[in-house]
This record gives sequence, C-alpha cells and structure tokens, in this order.
Amino acid sequence: MPLVYVIEDDEDINELLVYNLEKEGYEVKPFYSSNPAYQAIKSQKPDIVILDIMLPDMDGLELCKLLKSDRETADIPVIMLTAKSTEIDKIVGLELGADDYITKPFSIRELLARIKAILRRTKRKNCPEEGKHYKFNGLKIDFDKYTVEINNKPIKLTSKEFKLLALLIKSEKKVLSRDFILDEIWKNEDDVFDRTVDVHIKNLRDKLGEYGKYIKTVRGIGYKWDTT
Repeated sequence: MPLVYVIEDDEDINELLVYNLEKEGYEVKPFYSSNPAYQAIKSQKPDIVILDIMLPDMDGLELCKLLKSDRETADIPVIMLTAKSTEIDKIVGLELGADDYITKPFSIRELLARIKAILRRTKRKNCPEEGKHYKFNGLKIDFDKYTVEINNKPIKLTSKEFKLLALLIKSEKKVLSRDFILDEIWKNEDDVFDRTVDVHIKNLRDKLGEYGKYIKTVRGIGYKWDTT
C-alpha cells in the first residue's frame, strides 16, 4: 500500500485529499506545516508527497529544495499543490525538482490520475528487480549502458529490442499484453501494429540464442519473461 504524505495547511483541502486518497487504497499521513512533515520524512520515507507552497512555517518550495538536495530523500516524488498559478511559480517549483504541479482549484480525479502515473514510473525505476544490472547464468544486462552479453560476448540489439527485453525482464513472470508493450515502447508512433511486437519478439529470441526460450508466449494475450 503506497504511503502518501499530504502537506497542506487548509484543513478542508487536507481532509478532502486524505478522504479521497484513502478511498483509493492509499495509506495517508496529513501534515499542516513543513517542519513536522520534514522530520517525519527523515524517519519514514513516503512513496509520494503532495505539497502545498503556502505553508505557515517553511514554504513548500523551500521544503521541496531540501528534499531534492538530500541524497536520502531526492528520489521521493513531489507534486506541488498551490493557489499560485503564474508561470514563474511553476518554473521555480519544477526547477527545484518537483515532479508535477497542480493549481487550485483542482480536480480530485486529475490529481489521483497524476499520482498513479508518477507512482507507476517510480515503481518501474526503483523496484528491486529493476536494478542497474541483471544476471541470469551467462546472460548479463546493464540497463544504464544499454549492453547485453551472453557468455561474455556482446549481443547487438536495436534500441527498440533492448527496451522490449528490459521491459519483459523488469516485469518478470508478469504477462504483458501487446497493447501494453506498444504503449510502453512505441508510445505514439504511427503505423505500429500488434504484428510489430511479434516481429521484435522473434528477433529478440533469435539474438538471445539459448536464452530466447525464456520469452514465453501467452496465447491470445502477449508475452512474459520467465526463467522457471
């Protein structure tokens, strides 16, 4: 259950956020000022912070700066929530490292959608099986350097092939539909069809040799990486 810190001094807005987040299944801790929230973050890191700018002690921009400048808390996603809507305020917030910026009055549905999107990205980036390296017997992958080796011999993959392999491995044993793969790898590219995924899977299997068999086909749905 993701842990959300809501830092908002307006009691009505704070309660509204807590109510809707808990209804969506999040664990929520409300704060009405920056300093107590900062101390809590140092002792228990949340999965995401909803942060108002205008706070009674240290303002939200300063708190965001503190969090993003500290290696221990820099990876915590922050959504700035504020009545300030001028472009300069938004730019300052984003330059300080905020992951998103929503102005009041806001749509709860939109805020929840943005939270979910950020948490999905964060989960893919930080989940334990998604480290910088992957090793299975003689197969070695460096996700930072975009390199693949089999028995210490480099394997040449196209950019799309590498992203597809990384997506499968980072979702090990989870079945990924063709539509999901298309959305993740090809995004909004034109003239891309289900068959595109199948062709890239075939090429990947060929290039991976003995390891190609671990890309399993789930008939009528899509593919998964499974070494069991």
